[in-house]
Amino acid sequence: MTDSPAAARKPRPGLGRGLSALLGDSLAEEPIKGNPTSSSGVRMLPISSLVADPNQPRRHFDEEALDTLAESIRTRGLIQPIFVRPHGQSFQIVAGERRWRAAQRARLHEVPVIVRELNDAETLEIALIENIQRQDLNAIEEAEGYARLIREFGHTQEALGKIVHKSRSHIANLLRLLDLPEPVREMVVDRSLEMGHARALIGAPDAEKLAQEVVAKGLSVRDTEKLARTAKPAPKRKSVEGRTELDPDIAALERHLGDVLGLHVRIGHAEKGGTLTVQYSTLDQLDMVCQRLSGERI
Repeated sequence: MTDSPAAARKPRPGLGRGLSALLGDSLAEEPIKGNPTSSSGVRMLPISSLVADPNQPRRHFDEEALDTLAESIRTRGLIQPIFVRPHGQSFQIVAGERRWRAAQRARLHEVPVIVRELNDAETLEIALIENIQRQDLNAIEEAEGYARLIREFGHTQEALGKIVHKSRSHIANLLRLLDLPEPVREMVVDRSLEMGHARALIGAPDAEKLAQEVVAKGLSVRDTEKLARTAKPAPKRKSVEGRTELDPDIAALERHLGDVLGLHVRIGHAEKGGTLTVQYSTLDQLDMVCQRLSGERI
């Protein structure tokens, strides 16, 4: 019987055990397919035989931190193995690209590795989870990692929270950062703009200009929130009866509900009632909303 697409998207139970348990499995002496003389245990490989994964979620590497790590490796050696998979005539890095880069600066000829055969889906999941759990990603890279796990593998925000040991609201707040204009996201990547300031600018008109003002003046998060509110009146919306209205309280309630659910929420309010619209993109998200409305535990 052929598995349905929904079933194929379900995260494997092993990921719920956490990264340490997942990586620990690879320490077993299992022969690699097609190469019965080798095993997946720790071994030494030429550093030139390792290649970076182009789908690595981490895009920003701090040069000063790399130099510090390289000096430590030069003095004490590379203690923690790099996790790789066979890739043609070389080995592709699954977890540990930062250590590999630093080892090159330390002029090592060989590095300890753990080799395991993995498909593309497993490779991406492990790379994302490893970086997120070890706090090696900036807020935008982390958000993009969560978005890819949701989009490509059908993870729910609840499931991601359990895997990386963070709250669902933390994940939802990070995902909202992806609604910011690209220049503002880049400011978060290079850490000239903090996550709290960026969150305050979500949905604000001309967010890029406001972000530049926040950085130039060194504004606090609270001042940034005030700046975003006063920059321009909130856009008018049509009520269920066709008339326009402007209510900052309704806009604030939309944002609050969006944070709670991790979904896009819109409220159409009128004197005699209105509508509440919750937008979802996957069946798992719809199931989560239904469970919350029915009072079931997720």
